[in-house]
Amino acid sequence: MSEAFDLSMPWWHYPLRACVVYFVLLALIRLSGKRTMGQFTSFDMLLIVLLGNAVQNALLGSDTSVGGGLLLAATLMALNWSVGYVAARSSRAERLLEGEPVVLARHGRVLRQVLRRELVSRADFEKAMRENDCDEVDQIEVAMLETNGRITILKRGVGQ
Repeated sequence: MSEAFDLSMPWWHYPLRACVVYFVLLALIRLSGKRTMGQFTSFDMLLIVLLGNAVQNALLGSDTSVGGGLLLAATLMALNWSVGYVAARSSRAERLLEGEPVVLARHGRVLRQVLRRELVSRADFEKAMRENDCDEVDQIEVAMLETNGRITILKRGVGQ
């Protein structure tokens, strides 16, 4: 039973490994674009499960102890809280970590190049239009891809 609590490496390796893996994955997710986070599909769920399995050895090495797992969990939770804290208090850090909203359409004109660059399909854009009771593209004043991956549509005023 004691081997369940014996660490296979020095305690400080766990937080170090957790930091490296956390920030590398954060960068990879950030580089993958806003749509990755905004629309959670079955493919995204599969990716998360596989990522967890892929980085398991990078985090734990050969350790299977309870203490090592709990130390890693605490480190990852503290990292996540710290990143959120910094992002909430610094607009520069927030832009770096989360990006900025992107204009997808303006004054009734869809910016197709931007849709392609941001990996937004026409079907996703049309779904957002339906969700905002927008029947025609010319009803759109501005459509934004938000930092969380959602598409926000502001309709033109009635008198315009």
